[in-house]
Amino acid sequence: MGSQWKWGYMKTMYVRYSKVKSRKEKSSILDEFCRTYDCHRKHALRLLNGQPLGETKPVPKKRNPIYTNRVISIIEKVWEASGYLWSKRLKSAIVLWMPWIQERFKLTPQEQAQLLSISPAQMDRRLKSKKQWIRKQVYGSTRPGAILKHQIPVKTDSWNIRLPGYVETDLVSHCGGSASGDFAHTVNWTDILTQWVERRAVMGKGQLAVLQALASMRHSMPFDLRGLDSDNGSEFINFHLFQYCLDNKIQFTRSRPYKKDDNAHIEQKNWTHVRQILGYLRYDTLEAISAINHIYMHELRIFQNYFQPSVKLIKKIRTGSKVKKVFDTPKTPFQRLVASGKGRAHDIKVFHALAQQFNPFDLSSIIEEKLDAIYSLASKTPRKLLPQYRHSAFALPSSSNGPVLPLDILSKSPVPEYLKIYDKEKALQTW
Repeated sequence: MGSQWKWGYMKTMYVRYSKVKSRKEKSSILDEFCRTYDCHRKHALRLLNGQPLGETKPVPKKRNPIYTNRVISIIEKVWEASGYLWSKRLKSAIVLWMPWIQERFKLTPQEQAQLLSISPAQMDRRLKSKKQWIRKQVYGSTRPGAILKHQIPVKTDSWNIRLPGYVETDLVSHCGGSASGDFAHTVNWTDILTQWVERRAVMGKGQLAVLQALASMRHSMPFDLRGLDSDNGSEFINFHLFQYCLDNKIQFTRSRPYKKDDNAHIEQKNWTHVRQILGYLRYDTLEAISAINHIYMHELRIFQNYFQPSVKLIKKIRTGSKVKKVFDTPKTPFQRLVASGKGRAHDIKVFHALAQQFNPFDLSSIIEEKLDAIYSLASKTPRKLLPQYRHSAFALPSSSNGPVLPLDILSKSPVPEYLKIYDKEKALQTW
């Protein structure tokens, strides 16, 4: 079979295949073409559905962009000022921020219409070149509490509530690359119904300090605290917090050990509301903790609860091996709280009046300036070096008449403080 014959046969079959409308007839033509042309069925589909050989492929017409470069630049500015929100949340944020966008950029009616009509998918496409995501691994330092576990019930079922005030809480460490010494921790919690977020920074992870932070956050929320769910760390599982919840009639529950999915709401907020803001630096001074608390209690509290829309998962649809997640309409925590109608009216009114005094763009700039100042207060990761010593420093107990005790006794004897950072077996070999 020569190339000229194959070329003529392919053109003939191409015309026949293009004129046929029935799937059955197309399938029979494909079978005949594969047997005669001696090719794979996929290759036959490409030949018969594509352009005939020897003809130039038409150049697809480029579609003129609907949205102007200025509109895209405005969307980019809003995206940056809002904390790089997901496109569906960003679309809701544009609607919420429109009075301030109009004031800042002096929009024309056409530009305003384009901003309100652009789809989340289009924003993803136009902002694709600007997106750079950095993934980092978080190393926790939580140690389980050994008491009261039998008195605090384990919560494993999903949250199905209609009232605000049921929160999940966790502790985020700011130790940098070393967990030695005292350093700052963020006590973080989020409300399940409204996704309201409160945070406090404390030095260390002492039980009383954590309790004071939780009590402060409780009085800052514009709704009553009804339930508290934590992990099994000793900073939460202790008599101080247990008695506090009993005295104030707060439902106190805990997750299963080593099951982070039980606290999925707060684990997500640990990343978006703590790590993405403060990073993985080490903060171990009172000055740094004071600065962090100031931005937690003022600018960030207003910005994230009033100006940042968030979504809630409604359901999951499983199709084979794929899972499709369905979310609700993006709303801010303040909007969810007002819609619930269960908050403290006076506190809601005060918070709304306070937030209305701010422009979200100016507020975002203030947050960036304060974060730069906080980063400058970060400490370098301390490095502990093994001090110079003599063999006499390792002298082991011995009897007056006998030799020094064997080396395996060293593993049972107290280890000096400066050796606790080293592997004991390695220290034995070196000695």
